[in-house]
Parts: sequence; C-alpha cells; structure tokens
Amino acid sequence: MKIGFIGLGLMGRPMAANLMDAGHELFINRVKPVSQFLVEKGATACDTPKAVAEAAEIVITIVSDTPDVEAVLFGENGAVHGLSEGKMVIDMSTISPVATRGFAEKLAAIGCAYLDAPVSGGDIGAKNATLTIMVGGSDEDFARGKPLFEAMGKTITHIGPVGDGQTAKLANQIVVGLTVEAVSEALLFAKKAGADPAKVREALMGGFAGSPILKIHGERMLNRTFDPGFSMRLQRKDMALVVNAAREIGLALPNAASTEQLMNAAIARGDGELDNSALIRTLEAMAGLEDET
Repeated sequence: MKIGFIGLGLMGRPMAANLMDAGHELFINRVKPVSQFLVEKGATACDTPKAVAEAAEIVITIVSDTPDVEAVLFGENGAVHGLSEGKMVIDMSTISPVATRGFAEKLAAIGCAYLDAPVSGGDIGAKNATLTIMVGGSDEDFARGKPLFEAMGKTITHIGPVGDGQTAKLANQIVVGLTVEAVSEALLFAKKAGADPAKVREALMGGFAGSPILKIHGERMLNRTFDPGFSMRLQRKDMALVVNAAREIGLALPNAASTEQLMNAAIARGDGELDNSALIRTLEAMAGLEDET
C-alpha cells in the first residue's frame, strides 16, 4: 500500500520503519539527517505534505500538538490540497478530541475518511512495534486501517466514532501523568525518610503498587537517566489537553490539574526536554534536596 507518513520524530521514525518492514511503500516529508535512513531504506522524500498526499492512498500524521496537525493538514501546501475522494487520513498524534472531530468533518466534505489513532508505549513500543493504539472512526474505516496498525502496534482497540480515540488517549495520559507523579513522591519519601529508594522500589514491584511506570520510570529516577522516552514538554501538553477538555464538559479533575502545574514548574526549571520521569527533580527541589545530576 502507498502510505504517506508525516512526523518523523522520536516516535514517528521507528513507526515509519515498521510500516516499510511490513511491505508498504512510504512517502515522507521534512527528512532530516536523523531520518535519512528511511530514504536509504526505500522511502520517497517529498517537499510538502501536499506532495505526500498526492502520492499516497493513506496519509498518517504524528506531530506534537493540535495546531501542528491543523497546519500539516490545512496549511499552505498542506495535505488537504493533495487529497482526493477515497483517500484516508490517520492522525496518530495526541490532540484535542473537539478539534479532531472538526478536522474529520472538513475532510469528509471532500470525500476523505478520517481516523484518530493516538498511541501509547513510548519510543520503546514504537521501536518494537508493540504500541497500544486507540482508534476513533467508523467500522469500515477502522477495518481499512487495521493492517497498518498491526504493523506498528500490539494492542489495537476500536473505541468508537471519530474523537473517541483521542478521548481514550487523554484518559491514558491521566493515569500516566498521575502515576509518574506518584512514583516520584514515593521514591522521594523513601529517600527523605532514610530508606534505600532502590530497595523500596524492589519491594513495591511485588505488590499492588507494581506497574510499568514504577518499573521503567522508577529505574530512570534512581539511575538519573532522563534521556527522553517521552519528554516532559509533551507530557505537560497532554495534561493541558486533559484539563482543557474537562473544563469544556464541566468536570473537575483536581489531581490532573495539580500534576499539570508540577510539570509547568519542571519546564520552568529547564527540564522540558528531559524524560517525564524527571518530574522527581522538581519535587526534590521543593523538598530542599540537592539534585544529584
């Protein structure tokens, strides 16, 4: 299948490579040195999103935020100018559910299908093709996109109509964001109380507190390895989406809001491009503990 792929970041590069490994022909945009290997692998570099859409049957986007998706799709030389009836857009970014439904309506007017299919699993899941993919769209469109999802992910769930994939992803980010904060507090508490945080984490892994975040992010916190699997800046962006969406539907999410504020503080300290597990550095600063990094 001829696939357009726009968004060759930390997640997008391995996802694109996995699609090529599955036998799909790729058309990509904004090739940088770090993504040049995709061209060497056989992908075709295109000058604009419009050119990508002209060449492809299905266009996949995975970019940072709602305005980025809008620009890629509807901006000058955006994909919409190269789309035609019968083609499909699959947005795998994490963005506003409300905006997602608006984008789908615009594309439906020219006869193009739309799926929102945000992912969870970080760069490790992207590399190993084990991502969790949450999909919003019609049954027919989901069936059309499923072979592509199977090349990139392991747990693939059709949630409901367009926008429901983004809703599921924001629910995911509530759990992730609050659990990162909880693990940070737990390890900080152990350290301040005089216990060995590594031993405490080892003990907690055997009980109900055990989780992938305690395992992976807890280890990063202990080892002070904060190279981004998923950056603080992007996690804060997702928490802001959660808080804004909750406001729109009149819902109080007090802990999501407080975690967003802690991440704001982390970014203000200069930690925006570190892994989201670096949130522990901000809590340590609040506790008067000198950072070890």
